[in-house]
Amino acid sequence: MFDTLSGKLTSAIRNLSGRGRISETNVREAMEEVRRALLEADVHVDVVSEFCEKVVQDALGAQVTTSLKPGEEMIGIVNQRLIDFMGPVDSHVMLVDPGPTIIMMCGLQGSGKTTTCGKLAAYLKNRGKKVSLIAADLQRPAAVEQLQVIANDVNTNAKGVGEVTCYAEPEKCGEYGTATGVAVGVCKRGVKQARKDKVDVVILDTAGRLHIDEDLMKELRGVQNTTKPHQVYLVIDAMIGQDAVNAAGTFHEQLATDGIILTKFDSDTRGGAALSVKRVTGVPIKFIGTGEKFDAFEEF
Repeated sequence: MFDTLSGKLTSAIRNLSGRGRISETNVREAMEEVRRALLEADVHVDVVSEFCEKVVQDALGAQVTTSLKPGEEMIGIVNQRLIDFMGPVDSHVMLVDPGPTIIMMCGLQGSGKTTTCGKLAAYLKNRGKKVSLIAADLQRPAAVEQLQVIANDVNTNAKGVGEVTCYAEPEKCGEYGTATGVAVGVCKRGVKQARKDKVDVVILDTAGRLHIDEDLMKELRGVQNTTKPHQVYLVIDAMIGQDAVNAAGTFHEQLATDGIILTKFDSDTRGGAALSVKRVTGVPIKFIGTGEKFDAFEEF
């Protein structure tokens, strides 16, 4: 996915190569091509404008207009700016001792959050950790059953000597909107049980919505205030494009997220979500999901 974007960016500024003399106008023209490439990749327009202007200023500051190889100079500057925009790299999961470490997962409905909870559990199991998944998405009755199945599959089939269990109260499920707020109690009891069982890591699979509303955020804040998670991860669908900015910005503002997990990187996505959510939230992208299997989960 990033290879495709990289190719487009390189092509956009290749026409500077071989010119003995170029001007600020030439540089800005080349950046218009870069701008189009980024917009085609679904990077948010505000992020694109900021990025392109910073590259122009970098180029002028580095005196690219007097360089014998301006095309190569520009490629290096664009590359460094992309690294700066995406960094710093931080894919480690902070673990506390004594445990349990509590990780709260949040995101819009359809982002792959429940499946990602299983992938993260498998990742930790492979590192010898005892993990408890807590089914706190009570807005979708099938979500609790789905998490129970995932926990069993991960525990049985994923690599590693760790153990994965699921804490659930399926009787607390309700139709959309009727179980709002109940998840706070479920999470509180789940964490209490995890402490009794001497679990290393607790992963809270919270509810999502098709859109962000006050009921959702009130419930998530309630879970956060009650369980005091050590880290809050936002799960974002990489296919969401420019809408990722609004979603990521709201979640981060309300919950002070610590990291991003991007899903569906194996799909026909153009990658704009990665640049957009990183720039808007300022928190690191921790992992990317690259498929449906438990091991299709990579450190970013």
